[in-house]
Amino acid sequence: MPVPVIAIFDVGKTNKKLFLFDEDYRIVFERSARFTETVDEDGDSCENLESLRLSVFDSLSEVIRNKEFDIKAINFSTYGASLVYVDQRGRPLTPLYNYLKAYPEKLKYEFYRKYGDEQELALSSASPVLGSLNSGMQLYRLKCEQPEIFKKVRYALHLPQYMSSIITGKLYSDITSIGCHTSLWNFQKNTYQDWVSKEKLADKLAPIFPGDAVIPSVFPSDKFPSGVGLHDSSAALIPYLESFHEPFILISTGTWCISLNPFNNSPLTKFELSQDCLCYLSYKGKPVKASRLFAGYEHDKEVKRIAEYFGQSYTKYKSLKFDLKIMRKFLPEEALPIYFNRLGINYLNFEKEDLSRFSSDTEAYHYLIYTLIFKQFISTNLVLEKSKVKRIFVDGGFSGNVIYMNLLAMAFPGFEVYAASMAQATAMGAAVAIHNNWNDRPLPGDVIGLKLYVPFLKVVS
Repeated sequence: MPVPVIAIFDVGKTNKKLFLFDEDYRIVFERSARFTETVDEDGDSCENLESLRLSVFDSLSEVIRNKEFDIKAINFSTYGASLVYVDQRGRPLTPLYNYLKAYPEKLKYEFYRKYGDEQELALSSASPVLGSLNSGMQLYRLKCEQPEIFKKVRYALHLPQYMSSIITGKLYSDITSIGCHTSLWNFQKNTYQDWVSKEKLADKLAPIFPGDAVIPSVFPSDKFPSGVGLHDSSAALIPYLESFHEPFILISTGTWCISLNPFNNSPLTKFELSQDCLCYLSYKGKPVKASRLFAGYEHDKEVKRIAEYFGQSYTKYKSLKFDLKIMRKFLPEEALPIYFNRLGINYLNFEKEDLSRFSSDTEAYHYLIYTLIFKQFISTNLVLEKSKVKRIFVDGGFSGNVIYMNLLAMAFPGFEVYAASMAQATAMGAAVAIHNNWNDRPLPGDVIGLKLYVPFLKVVS
């Protein structure tokens, strides 16, 4: 008998993957692809939409031919802040502009002169001013700079919803994409920002479809119920929301370390906004306060510096053990949270360190992680306040770093700090979101593996 599965397309900036999950959410098939980027009319690099579209058809056709599996549903999770402008037939009218594309300062100036103070608009939309990373500003730019193309646009779809439309033929929006640093959504009024209507952009935004509902496919047949697609950060949170009901924070680590608190309902403040805080919307439309830290990028950059200086292999640090004897050289006599709270925000900064002060690369690496934990403490506390959270889950790259996890537990001694392991969190989240539409079994209790880290409450010399 073929295995009943859900097919999930998980599209990252680098890797594009197809996963098949069985009814117990075990990965039973995986296919990965990487595409050569193309360029837009300005010569800036961007995603190759045609390669992406064809890969969906090819991958689905391959799985359908494989008699080992019986596809029961399909869904998508992709990176955000990217819009696909489609015509009446759902065909793209422009390249998929890169969200890192420089935003014209003159256009930005004119926008805020017309619609008010940057900070006030950022507060109401719960997203910092980020240029092209605010996808609503991309749509505004298209209207201003390419009016003839803008007239032809039926809808501006975020990438997850465009991916879904490839196989459903239906054009919808999704709240997780709209509510992710787009500058489109007013979190106080729970509707689109006023400027969206004034610029007549609301007509270019497709109707919102529930993230936990499905649409019949048209490719390769009409028998596959399909989700509308989800923004990746919001998708990664779903298995945790479904598995744990006591308040928690999820620190999702990678290039960015994002602290997500679904249990903090307080409005975003000006200070939080200035410290790179924002709000996401969950797939059920609830605000999730989040803070961002560029810690993964800093880690990788500084590890290369350490490895080169001490003549070591870069890979050595992936399995380095926590050495309390080394850490005692840097730890204060008082508890870490008390010490960290006394320091200035930018007090510990490893990139300013002269590596000659360290006796070994291992010592230098321990201090690097120590400085990152200081920054993580500051960042996570921004979304921790005014909530009853007592658990911190860490997933992604740093969850497997025992130095990071031990120091994080010391920085948050009043909390249960867990390293969480889950196979492909964003893909699994997209599968769990439409669980009731394809799977009669209850959600397994072991989809997330947890390892508790107990802090060293007292450091003795």
